[in-house]
Amino acid sequence: MSMSVRHPKVASLNGLSFQQLLLLAFLLIAGLLGASSLRAIFTLEQLMGQSRQGAAEAIQLSAAARNLTARSQTLERAARQSLVLADAQLRRRFEEGAREAREILQRLELNGLPLEQSRRWQAHLAEVAVLLDAPAAQSLENERVVAAMFLEIDALNALISQEVQDINSRRSSALQDQIEASRREVTHQVVGVIVLALVLALLLGVWLARPFKRLETAIRLLGDNELDKPVHIAGPVDIRRVGQQLEWLRVRLLELDADKARFLRHVSHELKTPLASLREGVALLQDGVTGELSAGQREVVTILQQNTLVLQGEIEALLRFNAAAFEARQLRRSNTDLLALLEAQVEAQRLQWQARKLEVTVEGKPVTLPLDAEKIASAVGNLLSNAIRFSPQGGAIRIVLSHLPGRIRVDFIDQGPGVDENDQSRIFEPFYRGVRQPQDAARGTGIGLSIVQEYLTAHGGRVELVKDGDRTPFRIEFPHAT
Repeated sequence: MSMSVRHPKVASLNGLSFQQLLLLAFLLIAGLLGASSLRAIFTLEQLMGQSRQGAAEAIQLSAAARNLTARSQTLERAARQSLVLADAQLRRRFEEGAREAREILQRLELNGLPLEQSRRWQAHLAEVAVLLDAPAAQSLENERVVAAMFLEIDALNALISQEVQDINSRRSSALQDQIEASRREVTHQVVGVIVLALVLALLLGVWLARPFKRLETAIRLLGDNELDKPVHIAGPVDIRRVGQQLEWLRVRLLELDADKARFLRHVSHELKTPLASLREGVALLQDGVTGELSAGQREVVTILQQNTLVLQGEIEALLRFNAAAFEARQLRRSNTDLLALLEAQVEAQRLQWQARKLEVTVEGKPVTLPLDAEKIASAVGNLLSNAIRFSPQGGAIRIVLSHLPGRIRVDFIDQGPGVDENDQSRIFEPFYRGVRQPQDAARGTGIGLSIVQEYLTAHGGRVELVKDGDRTPFRIEFPHAT
């Protein structure tokens, strides 16, 4: 007894139903896409926050530069008035303005203003403060110097305003670069997650679809009556249950098939014994062993004899069909030239088609296939015999061998009346006889086409009727690796 070891994770997945696995796959893919979406939203919120913060800082820096210019003007008025009027109140106003100006410069320094510009500005302000402390006799002269100092401070204010604009521009560019980098990162992440989700969905789809393909194959094999292979379907628990039901059905079909074959054998043999006795009795009556028969009695005996012959033919046909159905599962394949096989069957039935003055031709190129030559010869013989039987006197029969991608086709084309439309769906049923029967031929048994179908199906091929106007030629096909 062999044992197979499966990975614990695979075993745990196989313990789930198909619906649960489908839900799990959906949640997994949705989780990946959701995580990617949340990541993108978080990044977007972060960038929006940085953008808002950058805009606010830019506004604050611009406002600080404007305030510094306004403070310079206020300081200039307070300083010059203080020198002229020697007013202590004006001097305190100057000092308060100077303190506020230093605070503004400090904020600008923290936001990237070069120290050199800040120090030059404060140095000029310090010089103005020194001039304010000079003796009153120098007030007029110092007032002109203070005015010159504030001209330089105004020039510095212009430089500081330009520097603030440059700082804002650099920050804006840096923010744009960061936004672009984040956009690329988010794009790559989203695309990667989408690709991963698609690959995962494809892999899960293939993995989940595989048991259904096995189910489809198992059902097809059961439909084709190929019952020798056990049905084993791996996968989710509910799919395995369906596989177990199909295996039960396979075993049951085998039992029914065996019962049918047994029944047919028993019935056929049981009928042959009393039929033989009946035929012998009719023969004795016909030979006059029991006494001379009147004309009416001879007519009755003749009818009995004909019906016993018909009944014997039916029983032998039943036995042949039963044997053919059994032998179809036991193929003895060998490399066979199909064209030569067709020509051999035409030659074997030469007397039949020459008796009806028919012209029979075989067209096509040689092809070698792995076939059970005896069974295919029987199938071809049945189709040719059927074509001969239904062809009009002096007609023509064409057997055309064609090479097609992946298959080999043989068409049996005659000039007969074709199969009635009402019979076409049942023409391959055992013992079914169509309504169009030739008047100059004996009534068929109705098993020839059934045997053809059994043998072609066993070879993996098929036989079918082809609608061609009023004509319905037969066509057989074999699989062939081209």
